[in-house]
Amino acid sequence: MRPRQKNRVGRPCLKRQIEFDPKITYFKPRGVNVSSLEIIELSSEELEAVRLKNLKEYNQSMCAKKMHTSPATIQRILEKANKKIAEALIEGKAIKIIKNYDSKKL
Repeated sequence: MRPRQKNRVGRPCLKRQIEFDPKITYFKPRGVNVSSLEIIELSSEELEAVRLKNLKEYNQSMCAKKMHTSPATIQRILEKANKKIAEALIEGKAIKIIKNYDSKKL
């Protein structure tokens, strides 16, 4: 009998392929003091999905292939990213890009 793993729920997260390494990782509304801003964190995989779908104009299947995941997962990532971006733009919040990948793979 194998020992039971603690705090494990569901499958482990897969390492997704991320080809874009942003040089600028923080965006804020102009003329607003940083200390008074609420920050929205956008993960590197969310940014990559938005880049592939909106800038490269790939369909979801192609985005999924490029990121080594399923089209359904890409859809969830895009929905989450688009909601965060819209919230930041409409409500005047800052966006901080979190680099949550191994930079050696870039």
